Amino acid sequence: MLGRMLDGDRPPGALGPVRVPSVATEVADRLMTAIAIGDYLPGERLPGERELAALLDVSRATIREAIGRLQAVGIVEIRRGRTGGAYVRTSWTEATAPAVRRVLAPRWPELEQLFDLRGLVEGMAARAAAQRRTDEHLDVMGRALDAYAGAATLAEEQTADGAFHAAVVAAAGNPQLDALSRDLLTRVSLGFPVEPYGEDDPQAYRQALGEHRAMYEAIRDGDAERAGSIAERHFTLTADVMRAMLERSLSDPRGT
Repeated sequence: MLGRMLDGDRPPGALGPVRVPSVATEVADRLMTAIAIGDYLPGERLPGERELAALLDVSRATIREAIGRLQAVGIVEIRRGRTGGAYVRTSWTEATAPAVRRVLAPRWPELEQLFDLRGLVEGMAARAAAQRRTDEHLDVMGRALDAYAGAATLAEEQTADGAFHAAVVAAAGNPQLDALSRDLLTRVSLGFPVEPYGEDDPQAYRQALGEHRAMYEAIRDGDAERAGSIAERHFTLTADVMRAMLERSLSDPRGT
């Protein structure tokens, strides 16, 4: 279905031109899509108004209105008190499919380019890490790998995954490469500096764990080409997550 959409075969009423009536609507769509692709997981607290406003370059009033829309459709709940804020209730409601289509469909050709570029950059980082890593770098990577292997929840997996890849880039020893890696992550993730993590998928987890271990071993052994090749392949998982969510939005009979 995604291929037909990009080729111009658009189902009636679902994929025609979309006119976003307000900035708050666009922000709400971005947040719903970020939650759908797993930037923010069920049970997790969204960043505060000030942080979201800075990330998306909008006013706090706009963020407040957008969060209110997510609350109205049941995607977040607002909690009060010291640990209060907007907490994700669910990753998908009947309001999600049209939001995901509005956000991802027009951006998809650019996202495909970003997926490709990110794989190349992360492959370069892994190759450099294999050539430059120290025992301290390997220790940080190893601890992140152990945390990923022992993760009990999706949120723990996501945190450990980010720590492992940050350690690989740090081992490359180039702050400019680190900045480029973080910028590409943010652009792929629709403005949020968090890895899209999808929904709980044991098969994808096992694949990622195996690739993490293989990447660590290649870096430890100084095998730059193998490390880079594994990293390039590994980062196609993010593209798969986002493609699956767009496909789901196109096939969801609710919220056309």
